[in-house]
Amino acid sequence: MTDIVFITDIHGKFDTVYEIFNRESPDYVLIGGDVTDLGQTLDGVIPFMEDIPAPTFVIPGNCDNRDIIPVLEASDAILIHRKSIDLGNITISGIGGSNATPFSTPFEHTEEELTAIVKEVAAKTGKNRWNILVTHAPPFGALDEVAPDVHVGAFPIAKIVKEFDIICCGHIHEQKGICELERRICVNPGPAYNGNYAVITLDEEEDEPKIVLKNTRDEVEVTEE
Repeated sequence: MTDIVFITDIHGKFDTVYEIFNRESPDYVLIGGDVTDLGQTLDGVIPFMEDIPAPTFVIPGNCDNRDIIPVLEASDAILIHRKSIDLGNITISGIGGSNATPFSTPFEHTEEELTAIVKEVAAKTGKNRWNILVTHAPPFGALDEVAPDVHVGAFPIAKIVKEFDIICCGHIHEQKGICELERRICVNPGPAYNGNYAVITLDEEEDEPKIVLKNTRDEVEVTEE
């Protein structure tokens, strides 16, 4: 059995995120981007990654400056933007940044650029028991509404969801939830700066993953011995 904590949209509120790891002891941590917030100093990124008590895999978000790439590469975390990594029977692939927004944030891709990145990542991803895509932008049609029936997800990402079992996304803060797209599971835990996170449990004996959305304000379950 493997427990994974997925967090996204930290926006520099590192102190809030530390509380997650006072509650959870995962085997791995996935970070879905927006580690910092629109030009915020990068000075705290490496210390933050050093303090996460599990192997950590990270992508940048649209609110991260592109200068964060070498910082993440120098940190204790493993940058998976445009990469795919095998961890035993788990494969984790990453697509950082986002499709275009009305706000011209620092790490956006044109439709053509994102299409090329998506094809690159799909080509690198081999079939495994569990295939997880960590993408900052959600696929079009899943957890991507900014108003009723107004979807802003990425079309290129939607085209490859069938290649994965779980799509971990963020970006749209108001779309905390779990849903299915093309019979694949999509999860947005909500912004970590508000204490939100997801725990994904993969059990070799189970056909489906167990995914629970949590918040640091939730009561901690106490088990009697």
